[in-house]
Amino acid sequence: MTTVRKTITLTSKLDEWIKSQTNDGEFTNDSEYIRDLVRRDQDQKSKLLALKAAIQEGLDSGVSDRTVGEIWAEAEARHQAKSG
Repeated sequence: MTTVRKTITLTSKLDEWIKSQTNDGEFTNDSEYIRDLVRRDQDQKSKLLALKAAIQEGLDSGVSDRTVGEIWAEAEARHQAKSG
């Protein structure tokens, strides 16, 4: 994988925060912390897109003639099937 060097400008308050994260020992340097933030942002965006797609699928499916209990039971059955 190719790496690219980036230059960013931060306020002193943000710089202090990053330094506190690396001083706590969770990250070894600023770059590692920022890469972790980017990865978490990518994951969050991916989950948000999946949620939006599920909401749209629900909207597109129209009004159901099933009861809430029937819908809930089906959802529980699907969850159990996925959980193994």
